[in-house]
Amino acid sequence: MQTDIDPRNLIGRKAFDRNGAKIGTIDEIYLDDATGAPEWAAIRTGLFSRDAFVPLEPSELTGDGTLRIPFDRDLIKDAPDFGVGRHLSPAQELQLYHHYGLDTTPPEPPPQDRNFGHIAGDPP
Repeated sequence: MQTDIDPRNLIGRKAFDRNGAKIGTIDEIYLDDATGAPEWAAIRTGLFSRDAFVPLEPSELTGDGTLRIPFDRDLIKDAPDFGVGRHLSPAQELQLYHHYGLDTTPPEPPPQDRNFGHIAGDPP
């Protein structure tokens, strides 16, 4: 998803599944603790106003201002319900990653500097 979007501008937008079926309206945005980037959206679904968490990373904000989520509506509606207005714990995020079949492997750490010997002129 675009990273230059103000998360506050996402609230109130409509969300659709990969087949174009309406899921609901974006209720809240959850930011990554480490980067501050938008990571999850809580979508208010259906008649009973349950919120379903969806990942923002594989989702796409379309030109008409809607959020297209690349999962089926049934999978989204069956997502774990943690309630809104609270911080998502790492364990809850892991549950969501597993629910959507997303990779939970941390990114590769940057390569470490290696000592290839001493610099010419320095004592060993």
